[in-house]
Amino acid sequence: MTIEAAITPSVGPATKATGSDFAQLSRRIAQDGLLDRRPLYYSIRFGIVGLACLAGGVAFFALGDSWLQLILAVAMAVLFGQLALVFHDLAHCQVFSRRRSSEIGGLITSNFFVGMSYGWWMNKHTRHHANPNHEEKDPDVAPDILVWSKRQARAAKGLPRFIGRHQAHLFIPLLTLEGLNLSFNSFKALSSPTMKRPWLEGALLVAHFVIYFGALFTVLSPGKAIAFIAVHQGLFGIYLGCIFAPNHKGMAMITDEDQLDFLRRQVLTSRNVKGGPFMDIAMGGLNYQIEHHLFPSMPSPALKRAQVITEAYCAEIGVPYHQTGWIASQAEALGHLRRVGEPIREKC
Repeated sequence: MTIEAAITPSVGPATKATGSDFAQLSRRIAQDGLLDRRPLYYSIRFGIVGLACLAGGVAFFALGDSWLQLILAVAMAVLFGQLALVFHDLAHCQVFSRRRSSEIGGLITSNFFVGMSYGWWMNKHTRHHANPNHEEKDPDVAPDILVWSKRQARAAKGLPRFIGRHQAHLFIPLLTLEGLNLSFNSFKALSSPTMKRPWLEGALLVAHFVIYFGALFTVLSPGKAIAFIAVHQGLFGIYLGCIFAPNHKGMAMITDEDQLDFLRRQVLTSRNVKGGPFMDIAMGGLNYQIEHHLFPSMPSPALKRAQVITEAYCAEIGVPYHQTGWIASQAEALGHLRRVGEPIREKC
């Protein structure tokens, strides 16, 4: 079945009698206990990340004013990516059953340790989950700098139009600025009426950057400090892009005209990335993007088993289910960026 054929799901007598397609899948998932909390897993995972943060701090002061700090900058970029995955799981209430505990953990991890507003990111990410790859409703495919559909390309003006001509080639270089962009937007969002705790979030963000820049320019010479920032923030942005870009970029783009039920809206716009245990750790379980979108509060270690159930179920009901290797997923995303930029190039 093609994606177009799956846009309007058929509802037969069996579906009406037993509930929606998603409801039937949910029962299978629940029967396997895949939505149960995994406190031991998260205790170990958070403990490892916490120890890595401590080790990174000790190593930084032990190395002193040395160019060897650039090696540490690479490691810290990976660690920041793992911290981002930690507050992602906290935000989805995968760790704690109580929202307040999740929020406290998310604020500390996101604002203080990473330098990104938890409240701003939560608002943005919630809208993404509700309408993934929706041209008007998903903030992750808004035509900010890049364009994500030919319709957006035809309407592009200014910077998106300029960059859109060669966006497939510029995508990776632009990712080097993503870490700084997220921090900039975090401070910008503090004045937004949707921000629940602007003073608390602002204080945590300021504390993060005072410690971050203070430590760098105290221990390192100005040249080395700037080099550390460039390597750390640049690779952090690329790592984030390598985690999140393969999940939806190049998959179906939808509008209000597309009549999709919840299951199809999530499955048709998402892509899984194969790669075994290494990919599970590197992407924090987001390589099982289809299952994550269907069951956002499912703990990360349960996603692998959920993938087997979900893929088999999608085959039963005739819904296209897409997963591929990491390299192929990147190629699909970049190929999509090139194709949707064609209307801009044709006008040049």
